[in-house]
Amino acid sequence: MKHLWRRRSLTWLGLLLAFALVVAACGDDDAADTTAAPGTTEAPTTTEAATTTAAPESTTTTEAAPEGKPYGGEVIVADAQEPPTLNPKVPGGTNFIVAVIGQGHLVGVQNLNGNTLEFDPDVVEELPTTENGGVVINDDGTMTVSYTIKDEAVWADGTPISGDDFLFTWELHMDPDLPTSKSAPPYDKILGDSIEVGDKTFVFTMDSPTVQYELLFDSIVPAHQVRGTDFVNDWNDTAWVAGGAFMVDTWQKGEFLKLVRNDNYWGTDPETGQQLPYLDSVVFRFIPETTSLLNAFAAREVHVINPDPAPNVIERLQGLVSEGAQVEALAGTIWEHLLFSFHAEARLERNPDSSTDQLKFRQAVAHLLDKDLIVDEILLGQVEPLTSYVDVFIPRLSTNAWDEKYPYNPEGAAALIDELCADLGRDCDANPITAVFTTTSNNEARVTLSELFVDMFAAAGIDYTADLEDSSLFFGESAPNGVMDVAEWAWLSSPGIAGLVSIHDVWDPENPGPGGDNWYYWGTEFAAYQNDATARFAALRDEMNATVDPAELEALIAEAQDILSDEVVFVPLYARLSVGAAWGDTVGGFKHNPTSAGMTWNIGEWYRVDLMG
Repeated sequence: MKHLWRRRSLTWLGLLLAFALVVAACGDDDAADTTAAPGTTEAPTTTEAATTTAAPESTTTTEAAPEGKPYGGEVIVADAQEPPTLNPKVPGGTNFIVAVIGQGHLVGVQNLNGNTLEFDPDVVEELPTTENGGVVINDDGTMTVSYTIKDEAVWADGTPISGDDFLFTWELHMDPDLPTSKSAPPYDKILGDSIEVGDKTFVFTMDSPTVQYELLFDSIVPAHQVRGTDFVNDWNDTAWVAGGAFMVDTWQKGEFLKLVRNDNYWGTDPETGQQLPYLDSVVFRFIPETTSLLNAFAAREVHVINPDPAPNVIERLQGLVSEGAQVEALAGTIWEHLLFSFHAEARLERNPDSSTDQLKFRQAVAHLLDKDLIVDEILLGQVEPLTSYVDVFIPRLSTNAWDEKYPYNPEGAAALIDELCADLGRDCDANPITAVFTTTSNNEARVTLSELFVDMFAAAGIDYTADLEDSSLFFGESAPNGVMDVAEWAWLSSPGIAGLVSIHDVWDPENPGPGGDNWYYWGTEFAAYQNDATARFAALRDEMNATVDPAELEALIAEAQDILSDEVVFVPLYARLSVGAAWGDTVGGFKHNPTSAGMTWNIGEWYRVDLMG
């Protein structure tokens, strides 16, 4: 069965980026990874934190910089999940809560900015690109990438973060005896004999150009502490020395995990220039039941939460806004879309009268969809409908192609169906065009969607039937094999240009399911048709994967949107909500980030509002 991931088991930043091609199924179950791999046998020489039974203590130290933000105090975050490990690179480390906590103490090449939804440099001076000379395409077809590490970047014990830490991290990912070797970022494309290590530099050459280089070194491991230890077993309950704004202090399993200030942190507030962090500590409480989580927030026992975005949850949180709560319900990383099966034979198993091979049918469906009504009914009108799939990746690169070409127009949809009937020489009054809609039956939002479609399809003169299936059957057999007519599912998006490039693999005419990613079967050897558009898209996808120049990539992405929308391979609907809430009269600097970085993306900049003055 294809990987079926849930919102609450989103992966730590770099791993998630590489897995843009993951179907987002129904429900919110947690993914469990129990795979283990052997490491070495030496014990760690130092430890930063151990599991203890001490309860978290509130810190009240207060010191404000002149005309700045106050130092001191504690913020309590509550989450439904508890981390299975503190190590983001071993089984269990891809759980979303590991990323949420990791934003406090882990470091890497980049941070995902919650305001722009794009990358900012973390431990490096700037992110390497062809424009700034950090990425160079060589005459022999290889590509050289250079990092310059910030002079001030040090680990919590004062040891400088160096090129050796990058080298050691690469060695971990290349070790066949470690689970890190199964990481999706292309560490194996780095030519080992090309690596140059400096005190504050790291340079390497990859065997061919690829934008996927931006996925590398999302989290960096301190070589001076971890080298020679059992990487799989020694760093689960114990965190390696911090590079971030906080250090792991106490983990009382089943109850809480406490971070405390890293006095050697080198980061500063981009707004005020003050040294970070402001807070003395952050406590993560684990409250698995949603009602209890909301009750704790409403009682101000906790200050920040990121609950599941059910309508009743949003409504309750919005009721607290008048009392000082800051609630943000934002479009998240999981995006739903209506699609068509192009498999010449398999689609007929679902609907013997399938018209998905007819462009006018697909155009009519695009026009009949009242996306405003859909988001109003399913998401309480909290987000705008998608105008393109690119909206969820890098909004500034969206061409709004589907909205421009297919505005809601039921009369136009009906006219297209009439034209199709004439083209086919078919008496559609006696023998109407039919559509069979299939999706998962155990997802409330999708069941609602299937009901909303009844009137929409009828308005266009299409005889509509819903044929829903259990998610295990739909994602295990029907969707991968193209046994669909009109269908609906979600993809998990990944920020960054690499994530956006990767999603195009799912429409690659040269990569048909079930073994490949193209479950639509559009343009594949099994498709009902191939044309110039499918041939161009196959070439376009190859060009994207071999291009690193941002301007060239943006042009290719714009062309891809044109092809996919002209062909109406699918229709983007909406992105699922991600909800963050904080007591704004207590916590300053909070800005919810609906991506894989999570709500703690700028945790070092949080401060206690009530300590100002």
